Amino acid sequence: MTSRNSSIQTSEGANSLSPRRRTVVKAAAAAAVLTAPLAAALPARAASDAPAFLHGTASGDPLPDGVLLWTRVTPTADAVPGSGLGPDTEVSWVVATDKALTNIVSQGTVTATAASDHTVKADIRGLAPATDYWFRFSAGGTDSPVARTRTAPAADATVSGLRFGVVTCANWEAGYFASYRHLAARNDLDAWLHLGDYIYEYGTGEYGTRGTVVREHAPTHEIITLADYRIRHGKYKTDTDLQALHAKAPVVAIWDDHEFANDSWSGGAENHTEGAEGTWTARQAAAKQAYFEWMPVRPAIAGTTYRRLRFGKLADLSLLDLRSFRSQQVSTGSGSVDDPNRTITGRAQLDWLKAGLKASDTTWRLVGNSVMIAPFAIGSLSADLLGPLAKLLGLPQEGLAVDTDDWDGYTADRRELLAHLRSNAITNTVFLTGDIHMSWANDVPVDAGTYPLSASAATEFVITSVTSDNLDDILKVSPGVVSTVAAPLIQLANRHVHWVDTDRHGYGVLDITADRAQMDYYVLSDKTKADATSSWERSYRTRSGTQKVERTYDPV
Repeated sequence: MTSRNSSIQTSEGANSLSPRRRTVVKAAAAAAVLTAPLAAALPARAASDAPAFLHGTASGDPLPDGVLLWTRVTPTADAVPGSGLGPDTEVSWVVATDKALTNIVSQGTVTATAASDHTVKADIRGLAPATDYWFRFSAGGTDSPVARTRTAPAADATVSGLRFGVVTCANWEAGYFASYRHLAARNDLDAWLHLGDYIYEYGTGEYGTRGTVVREHAPTHEIITLADYRIRHGKYKTDTDLQALHAKAPVVAIWDDHEFANDSWSGGAENHTEGAEGTWTARQAAAKQAYFEWMPVRPAIAGTTYRRLRFGKLADLSLLDLRSFRSQQVSTGSGSVDDPNRTITGRAQLDWLKAGLKASDTTWRLVGNSVMIAPFAIGSLSADLLGPLAKLLGLPQEGLAVDTDDWDGYTADRRELLAHLRSNAITNTVFLTGDIHMSWANDVPVDAGTYPLSASAATEFVITSVTSDNLDDILKVSPGVVSTVAAPLIQLANRHVHWVDTDRHGYGVLDITADRAQMDYYVLSDKTKADATSSWERSYRTRSGTQKVERTYDPV
């Protein structure tokens, strides 16, 4: 893509051979089909030479004076995602203050090329802060759907409130994206946060789906090459609920492991076989290129997703990349989790985070965090619960008390960060977390072993998965059955955990005022139903200055 307003990061693609599989929720034995029609990543369309906008429109990373706009144009019928086919195509865009697009305030053109998989971005500037805008793309006489976006408040603005949708972990094959539909139906979101695992890399039937593939991936094999990752992103972007949410509000996204491969780290992944599946360097580069092509996200430092956004004087949001720089996960129970030379953030990112938190002059310091930072000990769970929980967390079946893919596996970084918060009297730090397919409301203690006698340095709201399997799915029982037994035992062993729901799927709504930050947890009636209903489950808040979570009995 070439543009006066934007650019897309590129890198080398990867080579591929046959995929393989892992364990229950992390995988299931399956023979992968090595070929699939590229057109499976597209919705049905009439045969036509006219360009088409089949993957929706989106915006992201709002600033006080601008926002990043995104779309993908299909210039010819054969120019499907990952094909490398199709001519260069001029795409125009307009931004207006009204949905009818009569009061245009900005316009321009970008060029979609096969080199960027015919995705385009326009990084708009010159807009007014805290303002709704509508935009549209056009190519060859065809218009995209009109979408809404919103700019952030001015950096020095006094802001009375902010409201964000919060989602994570959307496995295409495990169900439908009703969470996105319900968030899109709201008219009160300033933006929405995606905390990682926007896509999954596995082949069909290889990852937890409660034993039933609800709808099949494209491609059907494990994604390894640049073309594979492009096809998978393209398939996701055909989901009408996901398109609806992208068209309603700007997204602020970070990646976790499944945008690459399960339990990825700087030099590899649990779900990658060096040589048989090409090199990790090539696969990681392919995954990153496809991500930045297909997501309305600005490539940040070193081509990663760690960056910071500000929303007036009320809040800033530090977004982390906990995959690109981390050391390899160690064996559970190994003393090396405390090794000060091991890192989950990398030295530069941790220093950047610490400096940003210390320098912040906003009321709230939010941290977009892909894996849980609060410590977690399994405690005395019964064998029938311990086994599935260990599988979900990637732990040995005997159930040792640490998940080495989370911050529990990198305790030196966590101690340094929490000590920094305490020693500099940095208050109102709230971690917003995905990954674990369960809902949690946590204090983040300086010393979990003596908590609550020791201090809490921050708080954490963990959001359950959109569709990815959790404990009731693994055990194939009704939602709530496992949580009724497991939650009290988890809380008994983890005094800083105020609430945990091990079973349900859904999303969160984060509401922030000067006095408190509140997370409302919503759950779906059935992830396998396209028309699943949504209901409020619980709410927790942290009041300004407390560094502790408390239950509140009404959603905002």
